[in-house]
Amino acid sequence: MRILAFSDLHRSRVQADRLVEASQEADLVIAAGDFTNHRQDLEGALALIKGISVPMVMVPGNNESEAELRAAAPANAIVLHGEAYECEGLKLFGLGYAVPVTPFTDWSCDLDEATAAGMLAKCEAADILISHSPPKGVVDVASNGMSLGSTAVLDTIKRIAPPLVVCGHIHDCWGKSAMVGDTRVMNLGPTGTWLDVTPQN
Repeated sequence: MRILAFSDLHRSRVQADRLVEASQEADLVIAAGDFTNHRQDLEGALALIKGISVPMVMVPGNNESEAELRAAAPANAIVLHGEAYECEGLKLFGLGYAVPVTPFTDWSCDLDEATAAGMLAKCEAADILISHSPPKGVVDVASNGMSLGSTAVLDTIKRIAPPLVVCGHIHDCWGKSAMVGDTRVMNLGPTGTWLDVTPQN
């Protein structure tokens, strides 16, 4: 399956136009959260990518809540937050929000590690794990040198060993990838990353 994946659009019209054009060659689009900024005008942000007509799987970032994203998502999109979804034999599991909790308490949608771990416990297997937040110590270093990823996400990777994890959230690591055992972890960013993925047996 040919997949176009991105994260952290943050209302960029330039990036949205590129994604819409590229999506014409995709079988599936994966969006790993943060479509808008500070939870303002999510509908307007999603209108920028309304030209994506192929099936799309989304998770909420910390700039939009699960309820807000479910209410505004287009008809061709599935929203995952602690849930699994299968698309043409491809097993996906999605977890949104920032993990661990950010300092942005007045607007950010966050999960503490214990809550995230409980939601991820439902994931028994996946071809692709979609997480807004990266795993701890992997493509998660901010410009100040701090590692800001999630231990719950890292533990889940070690437990189920999915072939691929896609994430975003930490802008300084956009476009970077690393391995956790046999699992490739990719911090996507908004430019669009092409993935060719075959379902596991």
